Amino acid sequence: MDLHEYMNNVARDIDLMIRRHFGDATDELNKASAHLLLAGGKRLRPSILLLSADAVKKGSSYDLMHAALAVELTHTFTLIHDDIMDRDVERRGVPTVHTLWNEPTAILAGDVLYARAFEFLSHAPAPDSAKLRAVSLLARTCAQICEGQHMDMSFEKRTDVTEGEYLEMVQKKTGTLFAASAAIGAILAGGKPTQVDAVHQFGLLCGIAFQIQDDLIDIMSRSERTGKDRASDIRKEKQTLIAIKAREKGLDLSSYRHVLSDREVDEVVRKLRSAGIIEEVQQVAQDMVERGIKTLQILPESDERALLLSMGEFFVARRH
Repeated sequence: MDLHEYMNNVARDIDLMIRRHFGDATDELNKASAHLLLAGGKRLRPSILLLSADAVKKGSSYDLMHAALAVELTHTFTLIHDDIMDRDVERRGVPTVHTLWNEPTAILAGDVLYARAFEFLSHAPAPDSAKLRAVSLLARTCAQICEGQHMDMSFEKRTDVTEGEYLEMVQKKTGTLFAASAAIGAILAGGKPTQVDAVHQFGLLCGIAFQIQDDLIDIMSRSERTGKDRASDIRKEKQTLIAIKAREKGLDLSSYRHVLSDREVDEVVRKLRSAGIIEEVQQVAQDMVERGIKTLQILPESDERALLLSMGEFFVARRH
């Protein structure tokens, strides 16, 4: 089985669970909570959790679907809240929760998913000590995600954000949930501490690369492919690695801080390529993945380890 077939299978199974547990909502709050979940998604975090579990103990993933759903609920709660703070109007090709309902309802909808994530994680058929470690890790991860989002928001008022600060923010906001997903899978499968640490580091580094690639996709891919407003980072003056390197090279993007046509975005991309910025940013992401892949050498050879390696490579090759 190749990676895309594996991820499609996981997405199908997670979608079935979502419809079973969230598809029959009748009140407005639970409809709002289910909205983004039912809109689909790649379900990458469930995939990395299940693969990590099988990489340390083959077959263990069959019992961990509730845990896999828990990390998807966690991810979705952060998206709902991020969309409010970023004033985004579209996500996954559908209107954002706060635009369909209102901001208070969207905040509560995210809170519902946050709480349900811990409920589902507690259903994992694992020793209490392992479940306690998993719950504790997810709680710490949620706190780090909030720290990362706060850093990201604070960057909006600055024009001197460094590459190091950006990478710290991305590590907390994005990398940490990929890391926790991988580690929770290994913990609940009974992995050794060294194995748990290895997949955690893999998830962290590849998660950072994932976000860097996301920043590239924001300007490189058309809206119809991503389901997002193209070049919104430039319009909003987001301090991405692209913007930081552009500033360091003296490339002024201030004239593009408005709603951009595809022609204008293509012009920005040409300027960034000419300055070597696109290639530099891509290389940072590739280096992260290569470092992450090295951490997995401690795991025994298996189909699941090979799929994890492929997932790391996919993170920097995807176009949406």
